Amino acid sequence: MKGKWAEHFGNNHPIHIEVGMGKGRFITDLARQNPDINYVGIEKYSSVLIRAIEKLEQLNSNSEMPVKNLIFIRMNAENLCDVFEKNEVSRIYLNFSDPWPKDRHAKRRLTSHEFLARYEKILKKDGTLEFKTDNKDLFDFSLEEMKNAEGWELTAFTYDLHHDVVLSEGNVMTEYEEKFSSIGNPICKMEARFL
Repeated sequence: MKGKWAEHFGNNHPIHIEVGMGKGRFITDLARQNPDINYVGIEKYSSVLIRAIEKLEQLNSNSEMPVKNLIFIRMNAENLCDVFEKNEVSRIYLNFSDPWPKDRHAKRRLTSHEFLARYEKILKKDGTLEFKTDNKDLFDFSLEEMKNAEGWELTAFTYDLHHDVVLSEGNVMTEYEEKFSSIGNPICKMEARFL
């Protein structure tokens, strides 16, 4: 579908992707709320992806307005540039990504400079990246990576999303976010723009 997403969706609406979408609640909710945006959910684990597909199918079978602006892909995030063309994506969401806590695995983190370089190849100019996590160490790492990345502007961040009046406005929760915040874990969020 590289370079042909507009053709696939049958329109020229912006494309937003979620890398590591899990069971798909977040991206499905966004797709339902924003019919004028096309969404692509990416997940590398088949077992989790199947649950997202089943949920979407059930939702569509019980709805007069089925979700038509959403597609799921099973793939590894390292291959994003094989699936999306330069300037094809307007926004990337990273939610509760694997923290890969060992230093030797830092390049596997979805907010590492290695992954930022991949995002640069598919994002439009002024495209955005949004990242949420409950893992403070991963968040600190991510902030540093973003601050040191050329071509990016860190536009907003918070260590307590649900108590941040500005950043919490219109927040769509993931399954993990609901679980962690319900037990009192603060949620961190970062927003950045690709220049």
